[in-house]
Amino acid sequence: MLSENQAPAPVKNRLNNPLLYTSLLMLLAAIYAGWVFLSRHARDRAYEQRLERQQSQKQREADQTAIEQLGGNKLSIQMLYATPELRRGETAQVCFGVANAKSVKLEPQTSPVWPSHNLCVEVKPVKTTVYTLTASGADGQTVAQQVTVRVR
Repeated sequence: MLSENQAPAPVKNRLNNPLLYTSLLMLLAAIYAGWVFLSRHARDRAYEQRLERQQSQKQREADQTAIEQLGGNKLSIQMLYATPELRRGETAQVCFGVANAKSVKLEPQTSPVWPSHNLCVEVKPVKTTVYTLTASGADGQTVAQQVTVRVR
């Protein structure tokens, strides 16, 4: 039994504990910092994806331009030229470029030629000669062009 002289034990109020407030404040600060990092990460990732899309679009456009410059998907002779004039006994070069060709033939010519965007072959005409380049596509279509080498 309690005597009248003894006072009841004081009840501790947990709300007066500074550790509770400090812990709550630290938890809120950690949540805020986490939110800041996550939102910045999401924003940076969205920016990187947008930049990747823009770069891939630019690359596609550059690739399409290159394909068109190289003849697109049509069979064509892009260029055909030769040394215009030479002396008897000298060698000349006949250069050509074709697009989408399966095979090419240069007449009159003894050495073999093949489809290329830029190929030069040496020729040694004894008189003025007209060279004919014929390119054939996979579908059987052919195109031809001529160039003249003058011998003096």
